[in-house]
Amino acid sequence: MTAIDAPRHPRILGTGIAEGLLLKPVTYPWAYELYDQAVANTWFPHEVQLGEDLADFARMSADERHALTYLMSYFNPNELLVNKALAFGVYPYVNAAECHLYLAKQMWEEANHCMAFEYVLETFPIDRAAAYESHVTVPSMAAKEEFEVRYIRRMTEQTLDIATVAGMQDFVRNLVAYNVILEGIWFYSGFMVALSFRQRNLLRNFASLIDWIVRDESLHLKFGINLILTVLEENPEIATEEFAAEIRDMIIGAVAMEEAYNRDLLPNGILGLNADYINTYVKYLADRRLTELGFEPAYGVANPAKWMATANDTLQLVNFFESINTSYEVDARAR
Repeated sequence: MTAIDAPRHPRILGTGIAEGLLLKPVTYPWAYELYDQAVANTWFPHEVQLGEDLADFARMSADERHALTYLMSYFNPNELLVNKALAFGVYPYVNAAECHLYLAKQMWEEANHCMAFEYVLETFPIDRAAAYESHVTVPSMAAKEEFEVRYIRRMTEQTLDIATVAGMQDFVRNLVAYNVILEGIWFYSGFMVALSFRQRNLLRNFASLIDWIVRDESLHLKFGINLILTVLEENPEIATEEFAAEIRDMIIGAVAMEEAYNRDLLPNGILGLNADYINTYVKYLADRRLTELGFEPAYGVANPAKWMATANDTLQLVNFFESINTSYEVDARAR
């Protein structure tokens, strides 16, 4: 069953407290299937013997240690920022019980990721105070955070009527900002840098921790894009040419912010990696996300980190404004 075949009522958006209290029959099987997958993926940070990487950390260069510290500076607060986006900007506006189940598991996963990064800070001799301050004091990092906060505020601090076209467009904007851009481009850019150490036989246990996080994030991305497409399919009036252009411009603007961030992440480069290399990968990611949303690629660049392909090939192609999503999955128990 696809979203096209799913019953039209109840619709996926709504704010009724007494609605969405029955799980069966499942209206959106893709959400139920993703919940099952997320539960099966459950893991805990201390299952990884991170202390075994201390010898690697001791022989890393100052630029390599800077890159690792910088990643922790960004990832740690932003995992919690995603939770705010989910709790205040998504969960209250979704009706379906199966979506609530998945979102609850995703919020737990974001908390688990935060604890995983705390585990890194506890294990390696990283200046925790400096790491915590960077997301506020480093302009390129603060700019990315301000971008995300701006969209979350539209959902939380301003009056939002989800029954209106403007309200539904704000809902989609928020999904694009936190799910497609933050999780689908910015996080994946950082994952590539983190996993690049393993390519040089460094921080192998740290890389295992990142592998588990990427596995979670691939489902987050899949759920978010499915949710965007379902909202557009059930409410085609919001998919105007102007709105499409705005969404595309959001993603293009996010690339420029990430380019500045990566120049601060690797000001001098490290063995086998520099800011230009990462930013080519960012443009490749942006093209992937644009294509997955039905837009034309903006950059036309090849993937410079083909070893990361497995982490990114999580979605089949979908179309933002024709909204037939071939990646929807069916749980046989939900039929």
